[in-house]
Amino acid sequence: MADKTESLLQLRPANVQDVGEILALIRELADYEKLLHEVDATQADLTRDLFGPAPRAHCDIAMWNGEVAGMAFWFYNYSAFLGRAGIYLEDLFVRPAFRGNGIGKRLIAHLAQRCVDENLPRLQWSVLDWNTPSIAFYESLGADVLREWFACLMSRKAIDALATSYARVEASP
Repeated sequence: MADKTESLLQLRPANVQDVGEILALIRELADYEKLLHEVDATQADLTRDLFGPAPRAHCDIAMWNGEVAGMAFWFYNYSAFLGRAGIYLEDLFVRPAFRGNGIGKRLIAHLAQRCVDENLPRLQWSVLDWNTPSIAFYESLGADVLREWFACLMSRKAIDALATSYARVEASP
């Protein structure tokens, strides 16, 4: 099976011609997570941030027998405790028709190899608490699901309100 998988699966860095497909994968993931209404990303956003002069994110594409099967969308983060950069996996998605072929595992293993090659001490991501199949999958790879940590997220509205209130305090005599 490994030989067959090796011949059918190819991983490669995304290129600018993939932007439409990347956005489609993001939307499919959001739909699976019941968050499609939150997708504001456009092809222009992805082109700017993946392929512009100062890329802010990266994407690896999984091709199965010549078809786009999935992606790993990631960026470098930094641990002040470790004094080193790591990788944050923002989105991992394999299209349902291609699941069960080891594609998700290979995408994560590919990022793990990048960590080894670049001497990065940490590979990190989040998972929704209701997504028990993904939690079990990640634990099977050796990941620790940190149930004592809570993700914090500020919406643009909350960011604007906080920044505005802070700016008023600084402007006060």
